[in-house]
Amino acid sequence: MKSAAAREEIALLGGRVRMRRDAGGLPPTTDAVLLAAAVPAAAGDRVLDVGAGSGAASLCLAARVQGCAVVGLERDRRLVGAARVNARLNDVADRVTYLAGTVDGRAPPALGGPFDHVMTNPPYLTGDRAHGKTGRARAGVTVEDGVDLGTWVEFCLALVRPKGTFTLVHRADRLDDVLAALRGVGGIIVFPLWPRAARRDASRVIVRARPGVRVPLRLAAGLVLHGQGHAYTAEVEAALRHAQPLDFDGGCR
Repeated sequence: MKSAAAREEIALLGGRVRMRRDAGGLPPTTDAVLLAAAVPAAAGDRVLDVGAGSGAASLCLAARVQGCAVVGLERDRRLVGAARVNARLNDVADRVTYLAGTVDGRAPPALGGPFDHVMTNPPYLTGDRAHGKTGRARAGVTVEDGVDLGTWVEFCLALVRPKGTFTLVHRADRLDDVLAALRGVGGIIVFPLWPRAARRDASRVIVRARPGVRVPLRLAAGLVLHGQGHAYTAEVEAALRHAQPLDFDGGCR
């Protein structure tokens, strides 16, 4: 039988990352783990996670890339506290830190920057598309509240060093909004996440851009999430369970 402490934890990346269930916020999503797998960070790089929540994406990145430093920015102070708890639980508090702040103004002075990489999993829904079906806890992280996507992306881009990377995961049906927010930025790669191999529209997209790089937009093959039944494909399992990075050049196999 599992201990009470174990029952209070959520394991990610095959147990490489542990998160407290009672530390606040919503359960970590597949989107957050795949976002971390899409960031091409290396040891010694500094990464900013905007809208860090309770730390799922930043902790997964830190587990995959030993030696990188991650700063998480989150407006909800309760979630900032939860993320700090999770960083200590994973023994990475010396290189993964969390700050309270919003994207509708200047970055907190303690944030520093610019960063080698900025990643973000922003709210997916505009207020007029939420239709009142979102609970209060979920609304805080899934519905745009006073800050639209364009403002969110502009804030992130201002903190990426020249020729660094900006990586975002979002709903596929908002790709036009994402690309509009990235107008004038080069090196864009759109990486679709397909629910299944046949006759199913992409549900999510991961978009990577490189400020200061003049390379045309590229639509990658992307990744098929599910094979038979509800099982993940081998490529998704490699990212979700074994901390493997996503291959933006190889695509689906």
